[in-house]
Amino acid sequence: MDLKLIFQIILSITLVILIGLQSSDAGLGRAWGGGNIRYSSKKGIEKSVFYSTILVSFLFVVMAIINNLF
Repeated sequence: MDLKLIFQIILSITLVILIGLQSSDAGLGRAWGGGNIRYSSKKGIEKSVFYSTILVSFLFVVMAIINNLF
């Protein structure tokens, strides 16, 4: 198996886990006005998970492009 493909699979699993760790307050019910609306800044581990999710999603997209080009 190709090493790039294995790395992309690992990134996809990591991305699913990180998205699952996000706050449940931001679920689909919010999109249609459900639940109490509360705005607050991210602190501590929540901030780390948020930035990690952005980084892993960026790496996933880059690896998808690389796998399609080469």
